[in-house]
Amino acid sequence: MHVIVVYDVGEERVNKVNKLLRTYLHWIQNSVFRGDITESNLEKMKKEITEIIDKEYDSITIYVHPSEKYMKTINIGVEKGTTDLIF
Repeated sequence: MHVIVVYDVGEERVNKVNKLLRTYLHWIQNSVFRGDITESNLEKMKKEITEIIDKEYDSITIYVHPSEKYMKTINIGVEKGTTDLIF
């Protein structure tokens, strides 16, 4: 499956969330990650995020798609965090 994760967390937790998401997905731009992930890794990632965030203050949104091929992406302006250099 293909996911997009968008987050808005307190400044003191940004680095922890960013580091965690980098282990599973590709950084696209500030507070946005995306990539292919297995269902078991998605569940693991969600559990780990829950342990970091403050549920009363922070917000994480995960968009789940069956596959990247069913998704059209349009970038306007500078494209940040491209995956071209990932091997």
